Amino acid sequence: MARTPTQLVSDFCAAWSRLDLDELMAYFTADAVYHNMPGPSVEGHDAIRAAIQRFLGGWTATVWEIRNIASDGNIVIAERVDRTDARSGHVDLPVVGVFEIEGEKIRAWRDYFDLATYTRALSP
Repeated sequence: MARTPTQLVSDFCAAWSRLDLDELMAYFTADAVYHNMPGPSVEGHDAIRAAIQRFLGGWTATVWEIRNIASDGNIVIAERVDRTDARSGHVDLPVVGVFEIEGEKIRAWRDYFDLATYTRALSP
């Protein structure tokens, strides 16, 4: 049975807790775009893989708690708190993610958050 866009995004957020890069990459279309605000966007599997690997390389655990999730067609908006342990500390980061779904894959993903909250918590 096909997953709804909302279920796909919920599953993707849950998958982060396993810190498995290959599992996470399986959620994306080959030409997907990822924009982690306020940095530049990246496009395609290789670039997205490199961006996610940079996070995973410093993290020891993460759980993404979805507070609210809504969808309209292939667009899903997920309000989350990303609770992450890294070698340099812990952060509970409020985030809003906007996902565009194509089939059962993520075609575009944009995360909006306060960068200062992240860097203040995890800066050595």
